[in-house]
Amino acid sequence: MGMFARAGAMVGALGLVASLALTGCGAEQKKQAEFVGGTAPATSATPDAAGTAAEPGTPAAPSGPPLTVSPADGGKNRPVSSEISAEVPGGGKVSSVTLAAANGGQVEGRLRADGSSWVPSKPLKYGTRYTATVTATGPDGTTSQGKSTFTTMAKPKSVISSGLYLFDDKTYGVAMPVVTEFHPGIPKKDRAAVQKRMFVQTDPPQPGAWHWVENGTQAYYRAPEYWKPGTTLTVRIALAGIPLSNGRYGNVDRAATAKIGRAFEMQVDNATKKMTVYEDGQVVRTLPVSLGKKKTPSSSGTMVVMEKKESTVFDTRDDPDPANRYVTEIDFAQRLTWGGEYIHAAPWSEHVQGRQNVSHGCVNVSTANARWLFGKTKVGDPITIKGTERKLAPGNGWTAWSQSWSEFVKGSAVPVPEAGEGSPF
Repeated sequence: MGMFARAGAMVGALGLVASLALTGCGAEQKKQAEFVGGTAPATSATPDAAGTAAEPGTPAAPSGPPLTVSPADGGKNRPVSSEISAEVPGGGKVSSVTLAAANGGQVEGRLRADGSSWVPSKPLKYGTRYTATVTATGPDGTTSQGKSTFTTMAKPKSVISSGLYLFDDKTYGVAMPVVTEFHPGIPKKDRAAVQKRMFVQTDPPQPGAWHWVENGTQAYYRAPEYWKPGTTLTVRIALAGIPLSNGRYGNVDRAATAKIGRAFEMQVDNATKKMTVYEDGQVVRTLPVSLGKKKTPSSSGTMVVMEKKESTVFDTRDDPDPANRYVTEIDFAQRLTWGGEYIHAAPWSEHVQGRQNVSHGCVNVSTANARWLFGKTKVGDPITIKGTERKLAPGNGWTAWSQSWSEFVKGSAVPVPEAGEGSPF
């Protein structure tokens, strides 16, 4: 089957190139992803005062017992993903941390919102000695302090590749999930540790949760409802050096800051064979469509636009069913699934659009309507199709919205509050 790849999953200067291989409607997709190593920038957010180097001046002497700091004093071969924490008696919390490399350079970082640890804003350097000074405050207001000098490990040879399907400084639709990808997939026993290193912050604040696909190759982050228009997403997938149970380590940190645009939504009803288009909650157009015929039905469920191609070629010559093999030039194609379902112009079916399903699983619209829709949509805009013979399969595309919130959170590797998780910092 011919492939038409795009360098469409890079995150700014993150060095990620993901190829979304184009196939024909309903054909099995052969997704390829190239993950290029390298050093990616960490989040550029200004650290909280409690997470920076100490201010000039002499602090008050600690009044509580000394702290036992982690990583332990004298520790060697520590992961560069290490966070700084301490054993705080009586339910106290870490209140400030300073971390300095052997050359005197200060490391910036931020305290987790729950006070459990301090997270460096960038991966630590391999083979480097660090000294951490931790201050904690007990429930009664007493302060304790501890110190630790440790050394990080050498750069590992066995790593996992990772990806983040988000562009820095780009604008997406309200249903754009944060999508991370791993090759090979993350083993179940490691997913909780990895998930705790995947940070998402929203402005304005909105709760959210992660959900893993069954084989661990992707995880999605979304809110209980679509993002509020105008939301800023700040994401850091902080996996550089994180150890896994299979002897591999995370290859690189990835980060992006992106915007969410206006509310734009498409709803398709197989009973009427019409697409109703909403913008900011108002109906702006109704389009006749032709969906997949019974042998190759369209998927019912909520999908998002994953990529857009103004012109491409669908090549399904390796389909096992000879009746589904063809090579066709396609205009205004918008991918919805990995399996090859698109919205696209189909001038050959205009005479039956709104009345009969004849496609191989795609949403067929007229050339004029396809051009109009293509000019309106963004990657991350949602489309919901109902009433077809097939249900959208989990993981066949960015299927974060194909489940109810209560079902979605069951895919998290850590417990999720009923309303969702807040900011990690």
